[in-house]
Amino acid sequence: MGVCLALAAAGQAIAPVFVPVERFTLAWTHSIEKVRWEEDYAVRPGGTSSAAPVLQALTARVRGSGAGMEPPPDAVLRNGWYEYTPRTLSPEGLRLTRSGFTADYDWCTSAGCGPMAQLLPSDGGITLLTPCAGPAKR
Repeated sequence: MGVCLALAAAGQAIAPVFVPVERFTLAWTHSIEKVRWEEDYAVRPGGTSSAAPVLQALTARVRGSGAGMEPPPDAVLRNGWYEYTPRTLSPEGLRLTRSGFTADYDWCTSAGCGPMAQLLPSDGGITLLTPCAGPAKR
C-alpha cells in the first residue's frame, strides 16, 4: 500500500512510480508570495479487504498569508503557522502542478524530506498522485 505517481501527459511513455508509504507530507513555497505550505496525508486501507486504498488529508499548515491564499477561517495560529484541517478529507488523488519556473514539491516522510524529483522527474506539467495497492502492472 502506498501512492502511485504518474506524469499526466506522459501516457505510457513513462511508467508510474509506486512509493510504499502510509504517511507523507507535501510541502512547497508559493511562487509569488514566497510562503511555505505543508499538507499531511495518510494512505489507509479501503473499506473491504478487496477495496483499493484511500487517501486521507490529515492537517495543513501555511506560514503566513497573501493575496488569494489566505488560510481558512477555522485556522489556528501556532508557532508562526496557520494550522487547519483540509475541507476535502478523502481526495481521490492529487493533481500536482510542477513547473520548471518554480521549486519542486518537497516530499517528506519519517525518513526525511527531499524534492519530489527524487521519486519522479517532472515534465513541467501535472503529476498525478493516487493511493494504490502496489506497482502498476505493465
